[in-house]
Amino acid sequence: MEFVIKISQFLLSLSLLIVLHELGHFIPAKLFKTRVEKFYLFFDVKFSLFKKKIGDTEYGIGWLPLGGYVKISGMIDESMDKEQMAQPPKPWEFRSKPAWQRLIIMLGGVTVNFILAYFIYVFLAFGYGDTTTKVSSLKDGYWIENQLLKDIGFQTGDKILKVNDLKVINDSDIRSNIIGAETITIQRNGVEKVITLPEDFLGQFSSAESRQLFERRIPFMIGAVADSSLNKTADVKPEDIIIAIEGQKLRYFDQADAIMDNYKNETLSVDLLRDNDTITRELKVDEKGNFGFYPGLDYKRFAEMGYYDIATQTYTFGESWAEGGRDFVETVTKYGVQLKAIFTPSTGAYKGVGGFKAIFDIFPPVWSWQAFWVLTAFLSIMLGVLNLLPIPALDGGHVMFLLYEMISGRAPSEKFLERAQLAGFIILIIMVLSANINDWI
Repeated sequence: MEFVIKISQFLLSLSLLIVLHELGHFIPAKLFKTRVEKFYLFFDVKFSLFKKKIGDTEYGIGWLPLGGYVKISGMIDESMDKEQMAQPPKPWEFRSKPAWQRLIIMLGGVTVNFILAYFIYVFLAFGYGDTTTKVSSLKDGYWIENQLLKDIGFQTGDKILKVNDLKVINDSDIRSNIIGAETITIQRNGVEKVITLPEDFLGQFSSAESRQLFERRIPFMIGAVADSSLNKTADVKPEDIIIAIEGQKLRYFDQADAIMDNYKNETLSVDLLRDNDTITRELKVDEKGNFGFYPGLDYKRFAEMGYYDIATQTYTFGESWAEGGRDFVETVTKYGVQLKAIFTPSTGAYKGVGGFKAIFDIFPPVWSWQAFWVLTAFLSIMLGVLNLLPIPALDGGHVMFLLYEMISGRAPSEKFLERAQLAGFIILIIMVLSANINDWI
């Protein structure tokens, strides 16, 4: 069921973004009386799942979910239709239109991507507001489980004060600013310390077994009992919280390992908090020092128990337009920093570039409209920015040649554009293959 929910969100988001992006090309093409021969969701290699011709345009759904396209008459694109290009230009063809009209047609897709992301952020601000956790409320610092962070010098209990010179106010500030960070200032046992990140930190992080960064310290809440657990028949329930083991108080989940390592293959007396009552159960520890429980998460309850403070900021409809704009600009800026890191080999960030599996994995296993729209807004920005890269076969490549034509007063030859398109297509294939290979290594 989790797979069905994730794949449904993935395909819905992808389909929405593709259709709207291609609509961004389609509408100005029609406004400038340019013939659009095809409008496809996904690629129709050899055959289509569905197609219907209305007027001059064939609308359809392909079987290969790697994107979508509009085929515009008289344009050198991925179709490489040399036969059409060999004919004299027709008035309804792309190549017959003024350069400024062609530029608007080519920029239409990314423009829609950015407008869509902005509107999503506006309505997210209005519908959900902002929920933040102040780092000052995390009295006992962060949970450090990732071995890479431990090797660099971080320890559980560290409080994060700054990322580079940026003072950390909210918990989300750490993750959103970690890309490109060189130093992190912490406080440990009341003493400030600056930890320098290795230049290839992002590359090492991408290759690490754990993808956890600085996690909030939470109680040992039981989420579910594993089928292989020795405590499968024990009287424990989801949302029970373990508060003591053999009389030793347990405030945080991360404290359990140090206690239970001393009791492998034994039966222990465990105090549980169930609702507001404390109960005691005898639980078995396996040879690895585990109870066999999956952890549970209930951030609202943890906040009510005093583990941290959650603040919610609401916005009126009018205020949401400004707040949505701030979220949009911040996301675009941070994605630009991320892209710069990816194209800087010394950072190793390219190792973390993922393909379709990576995108699929970021969707939650439970249906959440808030999470769906947050991820769709980010993917829309990502699609817009990537399409602006000056690579032939992408919108940015076409824009680059059009700007050259408008500045110089002469267009590149069709032969040159055909070769550039082919080269760009090869570059794209290599990039897509590399990203998707990264998903599995």
